[in-house]
Amino acid sequence: MRDRGWRVLAGVRREGSAPQGTEEVLVDVTDPPALELSELNGLVNNAGVAVAGPLEFLPADELRRQLEVNVVGQLRMTQLCLPALRRARGRVVNMGSISGLNALPLLGAYAMSKFALEAMTDALRVELAPWSIHVAIVEPGTIKTPIWTRERPQPSPEALELYGPRIDAFRKLAVKRGTAGAPPEDVADAVEHVLTAQKPRTRYLVGRDAKLRARVERLPDRLRDRVIVRRVLGA
Repeated sequence: MRDRGWRVLAGVRREGSAPQGTEEVLVDVTDPPALELSELNGLVNNAGVAVAGPLEFLPADELRRQLEVNVVGQLRMTQLCLPALRRARGRVVNMGSISGLNALPLLGAYAMSKFALEAMTDALRVELAPWSIHVAIVEPGTIKTPIWTRERPQPSPEALELYGPRIDAFRKLAVKRGTAGAPPEDVADAVEHVLTAQKPRTRYLVGRDAKLRARVERLPDRLRDRVIVRRVLGA
């Protein structure tokens, strides 16, 4: 959007990490500061973390962190920006995931947060329609970013004893798909369309695997589960 001449406020957690050509704003969505904005044409809720591992051994604090960043923080930022968005009849873009439609094993906590973001988007879209504030959600699949090569916390010995082979299979698949994922520019294009199109859509599936996984969700549950186990866990 900066290339279109927009004034872009980039919310970041670390000083100096905003993209060139944007105005840096230090923001922690779990404890956002008061915002002094007269008008705002668009808000992109892009903050997020991904907690992985079997739900059986998911620490309560990790689930709280997952939901606090991916759901509560997104709503809080929207609430803070709504007066300025209302004055400009602006638009809201929530960064969801295909995991908000298709929950994978060992990513249950992350999927829970993205399913919640889908519900939040649907509710806000109707609630804010009287002020012509359009709300949309972008649902990427695997995107080619460094997230897939980062070190993850080691599961507990108990989790490894019960889920070790499945965890290994899932990690190998994540790395493989990450290197072949859609480029980040595809997501940026979807966001730009929401913010600039005369009639933007309400949902944007991004990436070939996102579209495939969306179709898997239309299968009967038990058939769907067998497909997931075979394709994700290699069993």
